[in-house]
Amino acid sequence: MHSRAATPALLVLEDGRAFRGESYGAEGETFGEAVFATGMTGYQETLTDPSYHRQVVVQTAPHIGNTGVNDEDPESKRIWVAGYVVRDPARVPSSWRSRRSLDEELAAQGVVGISGVDTRALTRHLREAGAMRVGISTVETDPERLLAKVRASAEMAGAELSSEVTTPEPYVVPAHGEKRFTVAALDLGIKDMTPHRMAERGIEVHVLPATSTLEDVLAVQPDGLFYSNGPGDPAATTQQIQVLQQALERELPYFGICFGNQLFGRALGFGTYKLKYGHRGINQPVMDRTTGKVEVTAHNHGFAVDAPLDGPTTTPYGEARVSHVNLNDDCVEGLELRRDGRLRAFSVQYHPEAAAGPHDAAYLFDRFVDLLGGEL
Repeated sequence: MHSRAATPALLVLEDGRAFRGESYGAEGETFGEAVFATGMTGYQETLTDPSYHRQVVVQTAPHIGNTGVNDEDPESKRIWVAGYVVRDPARVPSSWRSRRSLDEELAAQGVVGISGVDTRALTRHLREAGAMRVGISTVETDPERLLAKVRASAEMAGAELSSEVTTPEPYVVPAHGEKRFTVAALDLGIKDMTPHRMAERGIEVHVLPATSTLEDVLAVQPDGLFYSNGPGDPAATTQQIQVLQQALERELPYFGICFGNQLFGRALGFGTYKLKYGHRGINQPVMDRTTGKVEVTAHNHGFAVDAPLDGPTTTPYGEARVSHVNLNDDCVEGLELRRDGRLRAFSVQYHPEAAAGPHDAAYLFDRFVDLLGGEL
């Protein structure tokens, strides 16, 4: 049970809707973009995913914190969310792997949260009105004053954030067993499980800072290039698109995930746009048009690629087409680039490393291995 008395907390959305609850995690004040995540499990992976940088995550599942926090499941070295909203936090964690409560971990990392909120009402509001800025405070009790601060805070559209979450120095994740290939991976907000999935397949992964140039990429003598997931507006990210275009000109095999899919789309000449409330959760149905297979997938994105769903598009690098589509809303979930009939590059909008989440899409790492080996 909590030993400290509950501190009142206030949540105010950009359009003035307000919710009162109790402090969860650190006390203080925070601002960000309000988004909802539908996973019933995997909250620790969600919190430590750099793609959630500057976002306040609303958990739609009512019971959060049941399994506490362990030291094995984080996807990065810290919690990245700007704030956290839950309905019924666990009073006592129950898992043999737990080392401390979620409340304690949030407080230790300075993450301001709120509990006791009607997250169903809040989620329905965000679905109707769209993702928007939000503030959570334990120090401001007047909704109007907090609203003024929310409206003065930074917006997500136009934000370049990969430079804020990337690794400061390159590092190498060695291949498991015999090394088959070398891949340069640009860290735009990479999750630890991603290079691990490649290493399992014999790939030595050189993780590079987001600001790396083509020369930095080529210096590791890679067999292929990988762009990770990450936060921010793809339209505000230009250097990484130029590096990718240079790599495509050299026909360097490419695989991109999430943000890497959006940047691939822009490199090919397509636009990107902000979704009304995004896809965040572990239950999104996606069809792989190359096989006809439907996958249940893990998502975390607020932007999408604007590309024609039918037929190829001629680009300076070959013929591009939409390879994956979301069956809920026809959102572009993947792209592929072919030249002379052969696959040269591909990307997906969702998370095939899926930690936590379904593993239906793990085959995409095998497809990357086949691409590196010239088998496609």
